[in-house]
Amino acid sequence: MIKTFSVLTLAGMVALPTVASAGGGNVPTDIFNSEIEELARQVDALQEELARKDEIISGMVSEVTSENNKKNSFMSKKMDSMSEEMSSMSEELEDMESKLDDLNDMDDMLEEKSDPWDIDLTERFNFFGDFRSRLDYYSATGSNYINSATGLLVSGREYSNDTLFTNRLRLNMKVNVTEDVQFKGRVSMYKAWGMESYPRNDMNTWWPQFDGNSTRTPSDNALRVDRAYVNWNNIGGAPVWFSVGRRPSTDGIPAQIRLGTDKRMATPTSYMDYSFDGATIGYAYDWNNEKFGSGRIRYCFGRGFENGVQWKENKNILPLDDTEFTGFSWDVMQTEDRLLYIQSYVAFNMFMRPSFQDNTLNETINRTDGNLYHTSAVYQAQTNNFNYFISGGWSKTDPDGEGMFNDYDATIQNNGIAVPNPQWRPNTESENGFSLYAGVRYDVPDTELKIGAEYNYGSKYWVAFTPGHDDMYLSKLAARGQVAELYMIYDLPTGKAVSKYAKTFIRLGYQHYWYDYTGSDWNTKPYDTDDALTMTALMAENGQMPIDSADQIYLTLDVYF
Repeated sequence: MIKTFSVLTLAGMVALPTVASAGGGNVPTDIFNSEIEELARQVDALQEELARKDEIISGMVSEVTSENNKKNSFMSKKMDSMSEEMSSMSEELEDMESKLDDLNDMDDMLEEKSDPWDIDLTERFNFFGDFRSRLDYYSATGSNYINSATGLLVSGREYSNDTLFTNRLRLNMKVNVTEDVQFKGRVSMYKAWGMESYPRNDMNTWWPQFDGNSTRTPSDNALRVDRAYVNWNNIGGAPVWFSVGRRPSTDGIPAQIRLGTDKRMATPTSYMDYSFDGATIGYAYDWNNEKFGSGRIRYCFGRGFENGVQWKENKNILPLDDTEFTGFSWDVMQTEDRLLYIQSYVAFNMFMRPSFQDNTLNETINRTDGNLYHTSAVYQAQTNNFNYFISGGWSKTDPDGEGMFNDYDATIQNNGIAVPNPQWRPNTESENGFSLYAGVRYDVPDTELKIGAEYNYGSKYWVAFTPGHDDMYLSKLAARGQVAELYMIYDLPTGKAVSKYAKTFIRLGYQHYWYDYTGSDWNTKPYDTDDALTMTALMAENGQMPIDSADQIYLTLDVYF
């Protein structure tokens, strides 16, 4: 458009002289020609300039077009990317809306099943526990025996462990399920420093881990269930309750006095320190007399061994039945400072040995030996700064055809060597045993110190159910002989307690054992530890030396939280 307009203008300028000449007189020819040439030259120059500018304009247009195309392409790609992102976001939004609808449906469904938790969780859940680090020194002397080569009396073997460090952790939980239903549980870890198994014990006095001592003997660092049971209280509005699960049956009364907790930790007496699974139905009552306070009586049932599925036609296998506990547990009277408690039960179909966690130990012969009757009682009281108790127990075996307390070392020669006795028969007679147990603790006024002493005695055929004992190597309440113990408890000045469970203290104690008879179970006859010939025979038969006496010192740091 610009170029066309310029050419027409120039043509008009060339034509003007002719018009002027035609209408206005003569003009010299050379001037006219000169002007034409000049105009032609100017036209050519102008055309060249127009052409050059046209190229410039075309280039600029091309560049603008190219840049616009690039911008348009970038914008197109950006818009495509944004479109994809928006599409993805739209899909995610739709998915989130769908999930939200599902959650709303689930919430509606849960609301139909139970009311929302509109109370503080601390009113339903209660967590607490304790940690103990313990150091033990132990020394034991075996019974004297006869040197079969010389015929001379030889002093018994010496056993010792200068230091045994252990850690124990216990975590408790109580949960209010409903107004009248409550769950209680405890898990525990108990191990020796530097070990993931039982420490060496040449005396062979530790029971390998089984159901009755699980979490009660040093093992590995695994947390195992120690207690887990449910209580249903106020059944039908009456003072009746039902409980089922793994029972609170270790550290029973009066152990809390010596262990420093001052609060009852289990249902049975310390004569039954045995973890088991079972059920209880109980009735609570009030004496309507301030001196007698209240009481409660329970019927208990439990299983101590499961015989499993067996082929009944296999006559080569010795009979092995379920071991079951059943009996009564009675808080005759209880006040703030006194308790009288009695328990009596029967263990039916006692096993020769339990089922151990290590299956290699279960490959030996096992069988049902008979029944065991057990009764014990304890009276404990607090007067001023004195805590004291007295307790007693009675046991009776009721063997079947395989016998209990069998005398396997039937005939012993003068050199102490046992030889087969053709007259040997199982002991099918019932044997009675008894135990006495007493203790006192004095809480020193105006101090954090408590000093205590205990003594117990067990007869030849006494049987205590205490594989879950807390005496490290040998259960003192299972001893067929005497045990004396002195101890002190000191509450550490650790500042103000931040929990009602908070207690931090150390315990230092000394125990001395005098054994009159060997063993603590119901399988083998108890032998007099002063009978050197018999002790020699036992050592020759199984390589084990019965313990005649032992000394133990312990130091603990206990933290309850």
